[in-house]
Amino acid sequence: MQITKRNVELRVDDSLMRVYVASPKPAGVYPGIVFYSDIYQLGSPIIRLANYLAGFGYVVAAPEIFHRLEPIGLVIEPDDLGRMRGNDNARRTAIAEYDADSRAVIDFLKAESTVNADKIGTLGFCIGGHLAFRAAFETEVKASACCYPTGIPSGKLGKGVADTIHRVKEITGEILLVLGTLDPHIPESDRQILIKAIEDAKVPHKVVLYEAEHTFMRDDGYRYDSAATTSAWAEIVEFLGRVFAD
Repeated sequence: MQITKRNVELRVDDSLMRVYVASPKPAGVYPGIVFYSDIYQLGSPIIRLANYLAGFGYVVAAPEIFHRLEPIGLVIEPDDLGRMRGNDNARRTAIAEYDADSRAVIDFLKAESTVNADKIGTLGFCIGGHLAFRAAFETEVKASACCYPTGIPSGKLGKGVADTIHRVKEITGEILLVLGTLDPHIPESDRQILIKAIEDAKVPHKVVLYEAEHTFMRDDGYRYDSAATTSAWAEIVEFLGRVFAD
């Protein structure tokens, strides 16, 4: 399916938040996806992932997660300095600010004429995986695909300690966790804490594990694993398709 691409601006807490929107080109009404990047914001690898998903029949809205701290359109380079910059931005962003951004993008999607307001989901990577999981606290969110989400058991997300692990019972939709067993940022102990919290809350979920490292779906890095990425995309597309099936 061919797609269209555009940038829109949303105002959140008097800050201009750029949102990249990829949509199916054929006329119709589609599910909407809040799409979260990693700490490097909307660089080419993340845009490719957003475009890929849109081609399966989704209106994908990807916000710049550090819009309060960085110029509009700023892409953080995925090197040592960029990692420091991205992590510092994450630490300086309040948890409530991340939540406000999530609410704003959900409201934007619900107002779009090409989006079925009853079919809202999220997808995210790394810090974005945590944000996608957290967005599932919103009642409109029916499906959340969280790829190697960092910091959920520890509460490491932004300024202060995130209460995400203690709020799992608020999730009313379904969860897909995509994890790498070689990921030092989400060790086995964290994986088990997260999975147990989901199970205890009786949230419908699926966990898929790959013998892969952190950010294995990012195609510009040394950790990229094309086979695991292809399989993960198949899981994501099947998951979203099932949840949003008519």
